[in-house]
Amino acid sequence: MRRALPALEERVNAALCERAIAISAITRADLRYGQMSLPPQDRCRPLIDSFLLRLPCMEWGMEAAGHCGALKHALKTQGTPIGEMVTQIAAHAFAMNLVLVTHNTRHFERIAGLVLDDWMV
Repeated sequence: MRRALPALEERVNAALCERAIAISAITRADLRYGQMSLPPQDRCRPLIDSFLLRLPCMEWGMEAAGHCGALKHALKTQGTPIGEMVTQIAAHAFAMNLVLVTHNTRHFERIAGLVLDDWMV
């Protein structure tokens, strides 16, 4: 959103043109939460609005909820729990059989079978 990486912006734009990119409703909620934490004059506020207007948003439904419960239990049993929203986002990707694009690989890579792609490397 800060347009610091032109190659990343080009990749996002290309994916939008191909209709090959969307965000989870959970990711949307997380972005809105972060936006509300910013001072009113922060230049990132309108950038977040613009970003969310451009990206399709996938609803988080019963199938994702089912995956979430199982995933959360497995991570807790293994002693490697991650944040609630991170777990929900991963469950959504599993439920939809999608590749999860993230730069936050540290948390997501704990999840066996989750396909990740970091567009910032």
